[in-house]
Amino acid sequence: MGMGEQIPTLSLRDAADDAFARALEQAYERFGFVVIADHGIDSASTAACLAMMQRFFALPESGRRTYHVEGGGGARGYTPFGIETAKGAIHHDLKEFWHVGRELPPGHPYRRYMPDNVWVNGIPGFRDALLSAYEAFDAVGRVLLRAIARSLGLDASYFDDKVQLGNSVLRIIHYPPTQNVTSGVRADAHEDINVITLLLGAEEPGLQILSREGHWLDIAPAPGSLVCNVGDMLQRLTNNVLRSTTHRVVNPPRNRAGKARFSMPFFLHFNPDFVIRTLPACVTPARPDLYPEPITADEFLGQRLREIRLL
Repeated sequence: MGMGEQIPTLSLRDAADDAFARALEQAYERFGFVVIADHGIDSASTAACLAMMQRFFALPESGRRTYHVEGGGGARGYTPFGIETAKGAIHHDLKEFWHVGRELPPGHPYRRYMPDNVWVNGIPGFRDALLSAYEAFDAVGRVLLRAIARSLGLDASYFDDKVQLGNSVLRIIHYPPTQNVTSGVRADAHEDINVITLLLGAEEPGLQILSREGHWLDIAPAPGSLVCNVGDMLQRLTNNVLRSTTHRVVNPPRNRAGKARFSMPFFLHFNPDFVIRTLPACVTPARPDLYPEPITADEFLGQRLREIRLL
Protein backbone atom coordinates (compact mmCIF):
# COMPACT_ATOMS: atom_id res chain seq x y z
CA MET A 1 0.00 0.00 0.00
CA GLY A 2 1.52 3.29 -1.03
CA MET A 3 1.51 6.10 1.51
CA GLY A 4 -0.91 8.11 -0.66
CA GLU A 5 -3.20 5.17 -1.42
CA GLN A 6 -6.88 5.82 -0.70
CA ILE A 7 -9.47 3.28 0.37
CA PRO A 8 -12.07 2.85 -2.41
CA THR A 9 -15.41 4.65 -2.52
CA LEU A 10 -18.41 2.61 -3.73
CA SER A 11 -21.96 3.76 -4.41
CA LEU A 12 -24.69 1.91 -2.53
CA ARG A 13 -26.94 2.46 -5.56
CA ASP A 14 -24.94 -0.39 -7.15
CA ALA A 15 -25.29 -2.72 -4.14
CA ALA A 16 -27.27 -5.38 -6.04
CA ASP A 17 -24.64 -5.65 -8.80
CA ASP A 18 -22.05 -8.44 -8.86
CA ALA A 19 -19.38 -5.81 -9.59
CA PHE A 20 -20.23 -4.07 -6.29
CA ALA A 21 -19.83 -7.33 -4.34
CA ARG A 22 -16.47 -7.98 -6.01
CA ALA A 23 -15.23 -4.42 -5.37
CA LEU A 24 -16.35 -4.67 -1.74
CA GLU A 25 -14.50 -7.97 -1.33
CA GLN A 26 -11.32 -6.44 -2.81
CA ALA A 27 -11.55 -3.35 -0.58
CA TYR A 28 -12.00 -5.48 2.53
CA GLU A 29 -9.18 -7.82 1.51
CA ARG A 30 -6.83 -4.87 1.01
CA PHE A 31 -7.94 -2.45 3.71
CA GLY A 32 -10.73 -3.92 5.87
CA PHE A 33 -12.44 -0.57 5.17
CA VAL A 34 -14.48 1.00 2.38
CA VAL A 35 -16.18 4.37 1.87
CA ILE A 36 -19.87 4.18 0.88
CA ALA A 37 -21.48 7.04 -1.07
CA ASP A 38 -25.19 7.39 -1.95
CA HIS A 39 -26.10 5.41 1.17
CA GLY A 40 -29.53 7.02 1.49
CA ILE A 41 -29.34 7.86 5.20
CA ASP A 42 -31.23 11.15 5.39
CA SER A 43 -28.85 13.94 6.40
CA ALA A 44 -31.71 15.75 8.15
CA SER A 45 -32.25 12.67 10.34
CA THR A 46 -28.60 12.40 11.38
CA ALA A 47 -28.35 16.20 11.83
CA ALA A 48 -31.36 16.11 14.18
CA CYS A 49 -29.78 13.25 16.15
CA LEU A 50 -26.48 15.11 16.42
CA ALA A 51 -28.22 18.34 17.48
CA MET A 52 -29.96 16.48 20.32
CA MET A 53 -26.69 14.98 21.44
CA GLN A 54 -24.84 18.30 21.27
CA ARG A 55 -27.46 19.70 23.62
CA PHE A 56 -26.87 16.73 25.92
CA PHE A 57 -23.06 17.04 25.86
CA ALA A 58 -23.44 20.74 26.71
CA LEU A 59 -25.10 19.85 30.04
CA PRO A 60 -22.97 20.17 33.19
CA GLU A 61 -21.02 17.00 34.01
CA SER A 62 -23.28 16.31 37.01
CA GLY A 63 -26.30 16.42 34.69
CA ARG A 64 -24.72 14.13 32.11
CA ARG A 65 -23.67 11.60 34.75
CA THR A 66 -27.26 11.07 35.88
CA TYR A 67 -27.70 9.15 32.60
CA HIS A 68 -24.77 6.80 33.25
CA VAL A 69 -25.97 3.26 34.04
CA GLU A 70 -23.65 1.86 36.74
CA GLY A 71 -22.57 -1.70 35.94
CA GLY A 72 -24.23 -1.58 32.54
CA GLY A 73 -21.05 -1.93 30.53
CA GLY A 74 -21.85 1.24 28.63
CA ALA A 75 -24.51 -0.66 26.69
CA ARG A 76 -27.11 2.12 26.89
CA GLY A 77 -27.13 5.78 27.84
CA TYR A 78 -24.08 7.84 28.76
CA THR A 79 -20.49 6.67 29.18
CA PRO A 80 -18.41 9.43 30.82
CA PHE A 81 -15.03 10.72 29.78
CA GLY A 82 -12.12 8.58 30.95
CA ILE A 83 -13.65 5.08 31.01
CA GLU A 84 -13.23 3.27 27.69
CA THR A 85 -9.65 2.09 27.17
CA ALA A 86 -8.39 0.30 24.06
CA LYS A 87 -7.32 -3.30 24.64
CA GLY A 88 -3.74 -3.24 25.98
CA ALA A 89 -3.61 0.58 26.19
CA ILE A 90 -2.30 2.48 29.22
CA HIS A 91 -4.32 5.68 28.86
CA HIS A 92 -8.09 5.91 28.50
CA ASP A 93 -9.51 7.38 25.30
CA LEU A 94 -10.24 11.11 25.21
CA LYS A 95 -13.97 10.83 24.58
CA GLU A 96 -17.43 10.51 26.07
CA PHE A 97 -20.36 8.90 24.28
CA TRP A 98 -24.00 7.87 24.24
CA HIS A 99 -25.44 4.51 23.17
CA VAL A 100 -28.92 3.85 21.82
CA GLY A 101 -29.94 0.29 20.99
CA ARG A 102 -32.82 -1.71 19.60
CA GLU A 103 -36.29 -1.21 21.09
CA LEU A 104 -37.88 -4.53 22.03
CA PRO A 105 -41.51 -5.14 23.02
CA PRO A 106 -42.35 -6.19 26.61
CA GLY A 107 -41.71 -9.86 27.25
CA HIS A 108 -39.40 -10.35 24.25
CA PRO A 109 -36.90 -13.17 24.96
CA TYR A 110 -33.95 -11.00 23.84
CA ARG A 111 -34.64 -8.47 26.59
CA ARG A 112 -32.37 -10.53 28.85
CA TYR A 113 -29.49 -9.61 26.50
CA MET A 114 -30.48 -6.04 25.65
CA PRO A 115 -31.13 -3.43 28.34
CA ASP A 116 -33.74 -0.72 27.89
CA ASN A 117 -32.75 2.50 26.21
CA VAL A 118 -32.15 5.60 28.31
CA TRP A 119 -33.92 8.84 27.35
CA VAL A 120 -33.01 12.37 28.36
CA ASN A 121 -35.64 14.45 30.13
CA GLY A 122 -35.92 18.07 29.07
CA ILE A 123 -34.72 17.70 25.46
CA PRO A 124 -37.95 17.50 23.38
CA GLY A 125 -37.79 15.03 20.49
CA PHE A 126 -34.68 13.27 21.85
CA ARG A 127 -36.09 9.74 21.67
CA ASP A 128 -37.61 10.09 18.20
CA ALA A 129 -34.48 11.65 16.72
CA LEU A 130 -32.16 8.93 18.04
CA LEU A 131 -34.43 6.03 17.07
CA SER A 132 -34.95 7.46 13.57
CA ALA A 133 -31.18 7.62 13.01
CA TYR A 134 -30.74 4.14 14.52
CA GLU A 135 -33.27 2.59 12.14
CA ALA A 136 -31.69 4.29 9.11
CA PHE A 137 -28.22 2.92 9.93
CA ASP A 138 -29.66 -0.53 10.66
CA ALA A 139 -31.35 -0.68 7.24
CA VAL A 140 -28.18 0.33 5.35
CA GLY A 141 -26.17 -2.24 7.31
CA ARG A 142 -28.49 -5.01 6.16
CA VAL A 143 -28.10 -3.90 2.51
CA LEU A 144 -24.31 -4.03 2.85
CA LEU A 145 -24.45 -7.47 4.45
CA ARG A 146 -26.36 -8.82 1.45
CA ALA A 147 -23.45 -7.74 -0.77
CA ILE A 148 -20.92 -9.15 1.69
CA ALA A 149 -22.80 -12.49 1.65
CA ARG A 150 -22.60 -12.60 -2.14
CA SER A 151 -18.89 -11.76 -2.04
CA LEU A 152 -18.41 -14.84 0.17
CA GLY A 153 -20.32 -17.06 -2.26
CA LEU A 154 -23.34 -17.26 0.07
CA ASP A 155 -26.95 -16.57 -0.72
CA ALA A 156 -27.66 -12.83 -0.54
CA SER A 157 -30.15 -13.45 2.29
CA TYR A 158 -27.62 -15.37 4.44
CA PHE A 159 -27.30 -12.67 7.13
CA ASP A 160 -30.94 -11.50 7.09
CA ASP A 161 -32.25 -13.70 9.92
CA LYS A 162 -28.98 -13.50 11.87
CA VAL A 163 -28.95 -9.72 12.40
CA GLN A 164 -32.60 -8.60 12.20
CA LEU A 165 -32.74 -8.53 16.03
CA GLY A 166 -29.04 -7.96 16.59
CA ASN A 167 -27.74 -6.20 19.69
CA SER A 168 -26.59 -3.31 17.47
CA VAL A 169 -25.84 0.10 18.94
CA LEU A 170 -25.63 3.62 17.58
CA ARG A 171 -22.89 5.51 19.40
CA ILE A 172 -22.71 9.29 19.35
CA ILE A 173 -19.19 10.34 20.37
CA HIS A 174 -18.00 13.70 21.65
CA TYR A 175 -14.24 14.21 21.50
CA PRO A 176 -13.58 17.44 23.43
CA PRO A 177 -10.91 19.98 22.38
CA THR A 178 -7.37 18.73 23.03
CA GLN A 179 -5.33 21.91 23.53
CA ASN A 180 -4.69 21.10 27.22
CA VAL A 181 -4.12 17.35 26.77
CA THR A 182 -0.81 15.94 28.02
CA SER A 183 -1.38 12.21 27.47
CA GLY A 184 -3.65 9.90 25.52
CA VAL A 185 -5.36 10.15 22.15
CA ARG A 186 -9.00 10.50 21.15
CA ALA A 187 -9.26 6.77 20.40
CA ASP A 188 -6.25 4.49 20.76
CA ALA A 189 -5.48 1.74 18.26
CA HIS A 190 -8.20 -0.92 18.34
CA GLU A 191 -10.37 -3.24 16.28
CA ASP A 192 -14.17 -3.25 16.45
CA ILE A 193 -15.95 -6.10 18.24
CA ASN A 194 -19.04 -6.37 16.04
CA VAL A 195 -19.96 -7.61 12.54
CA ILE A 196 -19.57 -4.38 10.55
CA THR A 197 -19.33 -0.73 11.60
CA LEU A 198 -20.94 2.15 9.71
CA LEU A 199 -19.39 5.52 10.59
CA LEU A 200 -20.63 9.01 9.83
CA GLY A 201 -18.58 12.05 10.81
CA ALA A 202 -15.12 10.97 9.69
CA GLU A 203 -14.58 14.13 7.61
CA GLU A 204 -12.87 15.89 10.52
CA PRO A 205 -9.21 14.75 10.33
CA GLY A 206 -7.95 12.12 12.74
CA LEU A 207 -9.21 8.68 11.65
CA GLN A 208 -6.35 6.42 10.57
CA ILE A 209 -6.15 2.74 9.64
CA LEU A 210 -3.13 0.47 9.97
CA SER A 211 -2.11 -0.85 6.56
CA ARG A 212 -1.18 -4.48 5.98
CA GLU A 213 2.39 -3.19 5.56
CA GLY A 214 2.33 -1.58 9.00
CA HIS A 215 1.97 2.16 8.45
CA TRP A 216 -0.88 4.49 9.34
CA LEU A 217 -3.10 5.70 6.50
CA ASP A 218 -5.36 8.75 6.90
CA ILE A 219 -9.01 8.31 5.94
CA ALA A 220 -10.56 11.43 4.46
CA PRO A 221 -13.99 10.57 3.01
CA ALA A 222 -16.15 13.03 1.12
CA PRO A 223 -18.59 14.91 3.39
CA GLY A 224 -21.68 12.88 4.19
CA SER A 225 -20.28 9.54 3.10
CA LEU A 226 -20.14 6.46 5.31
CA VAL A 227 -17.00 4.63 6.32
CA CYS A 228 -17.73 0.91 6.70
CA ASN A 229 -15.32 -1.61 8.20
CA VAL A 230 -15.17 -5.28 9.13
CA GLY A 231 -15.43 -6.15 12.83
CA ASP A 232 -14.01 -9.06 14.81
CA MET A 233 -17.22 -11.11 14.71
CA LEU A 234 -17.20 -11.15 10.89
CA GLN A 235 -13.46 -11.85 10.89
CA ARG A 236 -14.06 -14.85 13.14
CA LEU A 237 -17.01 -16.13 11.10
CA THR A 238 -14.95 -15.93 7.87
CA ASN A 239 -11.76 -17.44 9.33
CA ASN A 240 -9.88 -14.16 8.63
CA VAL A 241 -10.90 -14.11 4.96
CA LEU A 242 -12.43 -10.74 5.85
CA ARG A 243 -10.04 -8.97 8.18
CA SER A 244 -10.80 -6.63 11.07
CA THR A 245 -8.37 -3.74 10.65
CA THR A 246 -6.68 -1.82 13.47
CA HIS A 247 -7.65 1.85 13.48
CA ARG A 248 -7.43 4.91 15.73
CA VAL A 249 -8.45 8.56 16.05
CA VAL A 250 -5.40 10.74 16.64
CA ASN A 251 -5.44 14.18 18.22
CA PRO A 252 -5.76 17.09 15.80
CA PRO A 253 -2.91 19.43 14.81
CA ARG A 254 -2.36 22.45 17.06
CA ASN A 255 -4.37 24.80 14.84
CA ARG A 256 -7.47 22.57 15.30
CA ALA A 257 -6.90 21.50 18.92
CA GLY A 258 -9.54 23.92 20.18
CA LYS A 259 -12.23 22.24 18.09
CA ALA A 260 -14.42 19.41 19.36
CA ARG A 261 -15.09 16.41 17.13
CA PHE A 262 -18.37 14.49 16.89
CA SER A 263 -18.90 11.19 15.13
CA MET A 264 -21.64 8.56 14.85
CA PRO A 265 -20.56 4.94 14.46
CA PHE A 266 -23.23 2.26 14.19
CA PHE A 267 -21.97 -1.08 15.48
CA LEU A 268 -24.01 -3.80 13.76
CA HIS A 269 -24.22 -7.01 15.78
CA PHE A 270 -25.55 -10.52 15.29
CA ASN A 271 -28.63 -11.66 17.19
CA PRO A 272 -27.36 -12.37 20.74
CA ASP A 273 -27.90 -16.15 20.54
CA PHE A 274 -26.36 -16.53 17.06
CA VAL A 275 -23.51 -19.04 17.23
CA ILE A 276 -20.37 -17.73 15.51
CA ARG A 277 -19.05 -20.88 13.85
CA THR A 278 -16.49 -20.71 11.03
CA LEU A 279 -18.11 -20.81 7.58
CA PRO A 280 -17.13 -24.11 5.89
CA ALA A 281 -16.36 -22.31 2.61
CA CYS A 282 -13.71 -20.25 4.44
CA VAL A 283 -11.74 -23.32 5.56
CA THR A 284 -9.24 -24.90 3.15
CA PRO A 285 -6.07 -27.01 3.50
CA ALA A 286 -4.09 -23.78 3.05
CA ARG A 287 -6.34 -21.94 5.55
CA PRO A 288 -7.14 -24.27 8.46
CA ASP A 289 -9.85 -23.27 10.90
CA LEU A 290 -8.39 -20.66 13.26
CA TYR A 291 -11.51 -20.63 15.44
CA PRO A 292 -12.55 -24.25 16.06
CA GLU A 293 -14.52 -23.35 19.20
CA PRO A 294 -17.97 -21.88 18.43
CA ILE A 295 -19.15 -18.99 20.59
CA THR A 296 -22.42 -17.10 20.81
CA ALA A 297 -22.44 -13.45 19.79
CA ASP A 298 -23.42 -12.44 23.34
CA GLU A 299 -20.56 -14.42 24.92
CA PHE A 300 -18.10 -12.91 22.47
CA LEU A 301 -19.36 -9.39 23.21
CA GLY A 302 -19.03 -9.94 26.97
CA GLN A 303 -15.42 -11.15 26.64
CA ARG A 304 -14.45 -8.09 24.61
CA LEU A 305 -16.26 -5.54 26.81
CA ARG A 306 -14.24 -6.81 29.77
CA GLU A 307 -11.01 -6.36 27.77
CA ILE A 308 -11.76 -2.69 27.03
CA ARG A 309 -12.81 -1.98 30.66
CA LEU A 310 -16.45 -1.28 29.97
CA LEU A 311 -17.46 -4.30 32.07
